[in-house]
Amino acid sequence: MTTPGLAMILSLAACGDEQSSGKPADQPSGTTSVQPSGTPADSLRIQVRASAEAPAKTWTLNCAPPGGDHPKAADACAALTKVKQPFKPVPKDQMCTQIYGGPEIATVTGTWQGEKIDTRFTRKDGCQLHRWSAVGALFGDVPKVR
Repeated sequence: MTTPGLAMILSLAACGDEQSSGKPADQPSGTTSVQPSGTPADSLRIQVRASAEAPAKTWTLNCAPPGGDHPKAADACAALTKVKQPFKPVPKDQMCTQIYGGPEIATVTGTWQGEKIDTRFTRKDGCQLHRWSAVGALFGDVPKVR
């Protein structure tokens, strides 16, 4: 019977659609307000934890030109420019596969292309994992889950 296979294909296809509107309940906020002129447009603070209990690694990242204390600033800036809306949260009504990617958590605050950023990344399901992977260079080398 093809019904289970079709359901799986539809679930996987929905997982990568980051272009829908809305916010998940566990996201603090998306990209909503514009910074006044004269302030840096691409200045971010990235905080990454291997798990909720682990100590955080924290970096600053500036783009155009790449800088800050991020260990791979140029790679992180390049990853962000390749994604249409790199900080847009997964919509709360998005159907996602239950693929667990690990306990890692990252928060990003600051400004990106003139927009205020205050968002959280996880790897708790297929949609969140896709979102994390799209800008993975931003999070540096996160310890592997054992």
